[in-house]
Amino acid sequence: MTSKVGDVIFLLFLFFSIFKSTVGQNWIFGINKNANSQNFPRDALSNFTEFARNYGYTAEEHTVITEDGYILSVFRIPKGKNCRGRIRQPPVLLMHGLLLSSDSWLDAGPSAGLAFLISDACYDLWVGNVRGTYYGRRNVHLDPDTDAQFWNFTTHEMGKLDVPAIIDYMLNETGSSKLNYIGFSQGGRIFFIMCSETSGYCDKIMISINLAPAARLKYTSSVPVLLLIPSYVLTEPFLNSPSESEVYQKGGLIQKAASLLCKDIISAGTVCRTVLASLDSYDPGSILTQTIRVLFGHFPAGTSIRNLAFYGQNVIGGRFQKYDYGPNKNLELYGTVQPPLYNLNRTNIPVVLMYGENDVLVDSKDVQWLSTQLPNLIESYQVKRPTWTHLDNCYSQYTNITIFPKIHEYLRKYSTDDSV
Repeated sequence: MTSKVGDVIFLLFLFFSIFKSTVGQNWIFGINKNANSQNFPRDALSNFTEFARNYGYTAEEHTVITEDGYILSVFRIPKGKNCRGRIRQPPVLLMHGLLLSSDSWLDAGPSAGLAFLISDACYDLWVGNVRGTYYGRRNVHLDPDTDAQFWNFTTHEMGKLDVPAIIDYMLNETGSSKLNYIGFSQGGRIFFIMCSETSGYCDKIMISINLAPAARLKYTSSVPVLLLIPSYVLTEPFLNSPSESEVYQKGGLIQKAASLLCKDIISAGTVCRTVLASLDSYDPGSILTQTIRVLFGHFPAGTSIRNLAFYGQNVIGGRFQKYDYGPNKNLELYGTVQPPLYNLNRTNIPVVLMYGENDVLVDSKDVQWLSTQLPNLIESYQVKRPTWTHLDNCYSQYTNITIFPKIHEYLRKYSTDDSV
């Protein structure tokens, strides 16, 4: 029920954006008479390994199984095409944001996608996925299409179970004792949850670099997000079927409509650009039209209604706390009527925060608050481009001159091989 409501609201929002973007034009809904523009870009139809190989990069797919049976695809670029030296150690783990997947780190292409840039800088790069995405839609015991229990997860389980499983697999495969971590949005959120809830795993990371980390979300001001949140928070407890519990999946109504619309060059540069700007904020010229055509082939990548409800609770309550099951169950699970806060004091390793002033999904005030809670903060860095948005971290054509230099600075500092 909730997923259907969310789809309807989002489609209404999409159609409003279409109307807004097409006023004064002689075409409707992205239907362009130029037949060539109607073809899907090759990269939009490619999975991670195919996408990387399209540009001459060697990519591997690995399978990680979590303690509770979720089967996750994790990708590795062992050496970038343009790496001319020895591979630096330790390996690097790159984790995606909400409703994204590992593909988001490639969508901006080889000149701007962080997966390309980091591997080209001679790091052994691993790119993770979490449960509920199209790369994490399998379980040893549960069928996502018939077992509602499959979708009974939030970022709590991602941080407590998914990331530790990926870390253990990486360290076992590489023989390294530690790794460096980069998380965007949800990828930062689950890092802090892992450190709070899973003993010893924070210590397996040398440094954690967090791009717009979605910890506390008190000042989130995205209008579509604020409109959708109440439907998820209020109705999630009543869901009891997989079709109701999975939301915004690849191949679903929203993703199919968006990919069909946004493959067109004109609609990608107008309608679809407006949709992204309305969800996040607008950074003129930052995300190329070609990137928009590609990214909607992979976005949205799917999650659970419960996960969105969890985000909603954090936005409404303004606290970085555990899931609120209601007073009675909270008392049973936590020993308190109100859910406890995640313990950020347990994040005792070096941490870097990076954020933009034009981000309405993870507001700079929330990142600044987070910086005051961490015992080993190395730097809280505001991106110099004043119009930098949330999604710019994945999709901007300017990542190589805005955020990558700072990322590379800290990866080099915490790398044991500084030969190149």
